[in-house]
Amino acid sequence: MAFPEPVPGLVIRYSYLWWREYERGQEEGTKDRPCAVVLAVTNAQGENVVTVLPVTHTPPPDAAVAVEIPYATKQRLGLDAKRSWVVLTEANRFVWPGPDLRLKEPGGTESVAYGLLPRALFKAISGKFSDAVEARLGYIIRRTQ
Repeated sequence: MAFPEPVPGLVIRYSYLWWREYERGQEEGTKDRPCAVVLAVTNAQGENVVTVLPVTHTPPPDAAVAVEIPYATKQRLGLDAKRSWVVLTEANRFVWPGPDLRLKEPGGTESVAYGLLPRALFKAISGKFSDAVEARLGYIIRRTQ
């Protein structure tokens, strides 16, 4: 089976590389986690390039730099019951599908996706991410293959 189409709002399982890890010289993330696709574009070479935001259980130091995922949405996506936030101050960018996608379960590649965020939640996330980028509050790490 094929990988799912990388559309904005899709939540995927991904080996996310945090900015602090990147600054230490790491090239690989240390933990597979849910991430929200915030942007998906086709580059000049015809490749799908996606930008993903990490999901974490760690409460944000400032409510303006993260968006909490409601419990009902977490349930629908099959995520755990702990509180979680989408971090808005850093992102990873890579060519889809990329080597850092992770299967949730053995089998088909479609299992890299948990599902889609509700439209209103995605709009809040993408709007606040855009504001953070405009204010130069965040970092985008370009991942290579």
